[in-house]
Amino acid sequence: MATDGGSYTASDITVLEGLEPVRLRPGMYIGSTGPTGLHHLVWEIVDNAVDEAMAGYCTRIDVTLLPDGGCRVQDNGRGIPVDPHPQYPDRSAAEIVYTTLHAGGKFGGAGYKVSGGLHGVGASVVNALSSRLVLEIDRDGKHHVMEFVNGGEIKVPLEVTGDAPRGRTGTTVTFWPDPTIFEEVDFRAQTVTERLQVMAFLNRGLEIRFSDERPDGEKKEVFKYNGGIVDYVKHLNASKESLFRKVGSYQQSEENQEVEVALQWNTGFNESIFSFANGISTIEGGMHEEGFKKALTNVVNRYARSRNLVKEKEENLDGKDIREGLTAIVSVRLKDPQFEGQTKAKLGNVPIRSLVERATNEKLAEWMEENPTEANQVVKKSLLAQRARVAAQQARDLTRRKSGLDGAGLPGKLIDCSSRDRRECELFIVEGNSAGSSAKDARDPRTQAILPIRGKILNVERARIDKMLKNAEIQALIAAIGAGLGEDFDVTKIRYNKVIVLADADVDGSHIRTLLLTFFFRQMKPLVEGGFVYVAQPPLYSTLVGREKVYLKDDAAKDAFLAEHPDHRHEFQRLKGLGEMNFNELRDTTIDPTKRSLLQISVEQAALADDVCSVLMGDDVELRRHFIQTNAKDVRFLDI
Repeated sequence: MATDGGSYTASDITVLEGLEPVRLRPGMYIGSTGPTGLHHLVWEIVDNAVDEAMAGYCTRIDVTLLPDGGCRVQDNGRGIPVDPHPQYPDRSAAEIVYTTLHAGGKFGGAGYKVSGGLHGVGASVVNALSSRLVLEIDRDGKHHVMEFVNGGEIKVPLEVTGDAPRGRTGTTVTFWPDPTIFEEVDFRAQTVTERLQVMAFLNRGLEIRFSDERPDGEKKEVFKYNGGIVDYVKHLNASKESLFRKVGSYQQSEENQEVEVALQWNTGFNESIFSFANGISTIEGGMHEEGFKKALTNVVNRYARSRNLVKEKEENLDGKDIREGLTAIVSVRLKDPQFEGQTKAKLGNVPIRSLVERATNEKLAEWMEENPTEANQVVKKSLLAQRARVAAQQARDLTRRKSGLDGAGLPGKLIDCSSRDRRECELFIVEGNSAGSSAKDARDPRTQAILPIRGKILNVERARIDKMLKNAEIQALIAAIGAGLGEDFDVTKIRYNKVIVLADADVDGSHIRTLLLTFFFRQMKPLVEGGFVYVAQPPLYSTLVGREKVYLKDDAAKDAFLAEHPDHRHEFQRLKGLGEMNFNELRDTTIDPTKRSLLQISVEQAALADDVCSVLMGDDVELRRHFIQTNAKDVRFLDI
């Protein structure tokens, strides 16, 4: 160790001023500099407009993707205040909001009663990460304009440029993401519209208009739902067969908090409860979801016993049995939401639990009394689920006993790795035995395990757990990953840090990938949510550059390669299926960590993932055809 070690004095302490910390560490504020972070900029500005709607001052929001790569968000709310700020008399409130972290009308005071943008960094972070931002405010009969460049430098100070058009009020923000910070600056229209649709569902009567003015775009959509979350439940269940036509709904409010719930059962086996707090999706649930689940179990059991559908000596229905096939939206609004972490994935306010519990105990009980036909169907479905759960438990116990007899309990065809440090271990799920043997030769035996699976696994979207557990391929998957299944799944017990699906780049391979991802999403959800599931992307082409072989992922990569090498003379070799690749090719293209291309599977929009799983893997053929036709233009990996 050096003793003089250079000086370390007060002058070595760096103070990051203004918006510098955001540009230096963007990931801390928006999660990443990839597509997720890029779209986060849009959400931050839209959330501010939605806050105006929640406060009762805004009825319409327009989001436009501009031909030059910018994004414009316009609302007809009150407009950001333009008067001097009490703490900084020489600066307007609007300037403070866009140039200072943790500034906004959401930290107390009477600006907003409830809001989603809790951390107060939204507008200023968007400014910090944009090469240019134009702020227009219509307020007090005047049109004000302010412009920033290079991440927040003021180019044009706030000035009045004339009267507000037709006396309108509101805020218009136009920004251009900084290409030196983001990996890509192209917004994806579908990602934006999906999010806007959810915001419209959660804010009954709010009109959100979307327009894509880019050359290839030409997409316009209007979202407005006078039924609010009741319409949301109908939308989610459209891809499923609902148990009855009615959607139950109720709401209750107290001084600083309110809850709204909509629910409907379908004939499927999956529970789909989606909770929101101040319009923010709480993927990890929280107090509001806890209160709803507890009260739902109580209400259905009380009803079942009062109607003698569950006899005196029979045990109560379990919450899981009641929630089988349930689609529900639990939306709460409250004054000071305590979110766990910047990602706002879990709500921690204890008082909201008792409000949701009370509302469900009273209002849902009333709904069941008023709708006995539907209530009886719910109880009958729950009783069937209870019987299936008992059968599944017996099948599970049998599986466990079997694996106990088999010694280590690992499937015979698993070619395991020697390392016992989970953090460095990877499991490749490989389609077909021949591909499995190539992968075995290509792998690093210390850290990489191979599990070959034969043919297409069971479609779990259409099967109950007891049927799943009789399927040999699914048994092998459960045993290899080692963390259980469904409600018993314990993500801390997984044996590998990466579970990689390795299938051919053809139609059959895509089907197998979809079946496996459906299985993980439905039965090992924490594995997907934790970012442990990956899809290997075997390249479609190879070609020679000099003596070196270059692999190209898809047609887009091939076009880009030809653009860079216009004089390339060698032909492009179309790569065969995994089983036909020799182990050198397999190692270089998909298994070697230094050369391969992996796609991490994430669940940002749980409701959307649930819906797509139901459409693609469910029974409704018409709906599936419509989905494929609608999304055909957006496919990026297609093998014909």
